[in-house]
Amino acid sequence: MFTGIIQSVGNIDEVISVGEDIKLKIDATQLGLDDVAIGDSIAVNGVCLTATTIHPPYFFAHVSKATLDVTTGLSKPQPVNLEKAMRLSDRLGGHLVSGHVDGIGKVTQFKAVGDCWLLAVQAPHAISKYIAQKGSICVNGVSLTVNSVVQDTFTVNLIPHTIAHTTLQFLNIQDAVNLEIDQIARYVERMAEWSIQQAEST
Repeated sequence: MFTGIIQSVGNIDEVISVGEDIKLKIDATQLGLDDVAIGDSIAVNGVCLTATTIHPPYFFAHVSKATLDVTTGLSKPQPVNLEKAMRLSDRLGGHLVSGHVDGIGKVTQFKAVGDCWLLAVQAPHAISKYIAQKGSICVNGVSLTVNSVVQDTFTVNLIPHTIAHTTLQFLNIQDAVNLEIDQIARYVERMAEWSIQQAEST
């Protein structure tokens, strides 16, 4: 589990083909790997990956074709958001994030508004029902609060700190981003479905 509070920006230095899969060499100089062991999880642009080899300041992670098919931002050298898996004693500064991407969104607007930035993202229709005003959304691993939702498009406000310390600063119109919805929405939907099924069975 993660919190969506990015701990550092790293860099994919090398992408190695392994059949239909890939292996990533990631520079985690700013993250620090002293407390990371082989087998530990690290969120890379919001995708939970396993550290398979560690040679500080680098770690390596294997990414399957199945993961590549449902995520973005892992298949070429570029800056990436990094977060170590949370400990039970950690503060939950963002919201509970699994690192399992629910869909790929598209940036439709990204502009400065005073000292902050307005980011608008069109979400896949299948998951837009889970996105609510004032609710939480994870964009490329960053925990954000939804400002508004109109049909499949939602907006968030990025404060200067978020811009300065995450890769969201590099976004452009039409860019693809990893989205993970708030897990609470899934449980609410499931409870509602269960209640309907129970009512229909009686």
